[in-house]
Amino acid sequence: MAALATRRRLAGFARTLRDNGYRVGLAETRDALQVLASPAALRPTSLKPALRALFCATHSDWERFDEIFDAFWHGHGMRQVLTGTPSAGHAPAKKLAEAHVPQEALGLPDRVERRSDGDGETQAEGRGRRGGASRAERLAAVDLRHVVDPDDIAATHALAARLARVMRARLVRREQIRNHGRRLDLRRTIHRNVSHGGTPVELAWRRRKIKPLRLVVLLDASGSMSLYTAFFVRFLHGVVDAFREAEAFVFHTRLAHVSPSLRDRDVTRAVERLSLMAQGIGGGTRIGDSLATFNRWHARRVINSRTALMIVSDGYDTGDPEQLGEEMRRLRRRCKKIIWLNPLIGWRDYAPQARGMQAALPYVDLFAPAHNLQSLAALEPYLAKL
Repeated sequence: MAALATRRRLAGFARTLRDNGYRVGLAETRDALQVLASPAALRPTSLKPALRALFCATHSDWERFDEIFDAFWHGHGMRQVLTGTPSAGHAPAKKLAEAHVPQEALGLPDRVERRSDGDGETQAEGRGRRGGASRAERLAAVDLRHVVDPDDIAATHALAARLARVMRARLVRREQIRNHGRRLDLRRTIHRNVSHGGTPVELAWRRRKIKPLRLVVLLDASGSMSLYTAFFVRFLHGVVDAFREAEAFVFHTRLAHVSPSLRDRDVTRAVERLSLMAQGIGGGTRIGDSLATFNRWHARRVINSRTALMIVSDGYDTGDPEQLGEEMRRLRRRCKKIIWLNPLIGWRDYAPQARGMQAALPYVDLFAPAHNLQSLAALEPYLAKL
């Protein structure tokens, strides 16, 4: 019984680490069980360093481990570390990562329906009044249009970057679990054991190669998206920083490739460089022209068969909708999936009636909301299946 309780406790700790962005899989958890079964577990001064060496893969992981360990095993700073109150720029996204893509979002785009949350304030206030609801949970549910307090804005931006890292960690872990099985390579096994008289002493195995998902994000930075642009710029920075294969573009009346500027570790400096690259930001929207530029100059380089293309836009286009439809058709032939995130889906009584949106929908695999952090977190299960 004690051994079972220990395993459950360790599983909870591993889950907490994953929720905080650590790349912890089955292999690390299995090794940690061996540590707990060893004499090192009887000495607190030895247990923490042993688990730290096992679970920490980066300098950032190493710096945060003691705080998370003490909070989970000893209850020190529990509210600050495990409930999501921002601390030193690291706000856990546990509740965000537990969200799921609405079932209706997996159907045909023109039949997607979303539960209305009114003007966004009712739902946010209802969640905020729940007993024990953390600041992170409240910010995850509120529509980004209504986040006006400077501290809340800063916390929301931190959560956006945090969410991108959590999504990356979870996608990698799921890929490893799914491809964990091995099969025997008979030809190479026979070749290796010729010197042993044909007796299969040395076995050769084949493992299916993991092909990481490539994520390409096109962000609409026009005037109609101005209430959401700053937030998504932070999210883009987190995606480019966390995903090994990711590219980011910003468009309004023209398209700008912004991945190089977003790879700067300093968020403020990265955003400033992005603003210089995307001069004219906040103007009108020519989605068709921007996609034509993307298809002509960038698509061949950044898109492969494992690419999920994510377009973040309200669909209001001042250009020719027929051109938009044609460019979307070309994109659909190149990439694995096209995901269109529209903040307006979270608004009351929204319907995709804009001509540009109507032209694009037939080529979209997932048409989903993007008005708060929860809606972004809901993408993780969908991306994990690609």
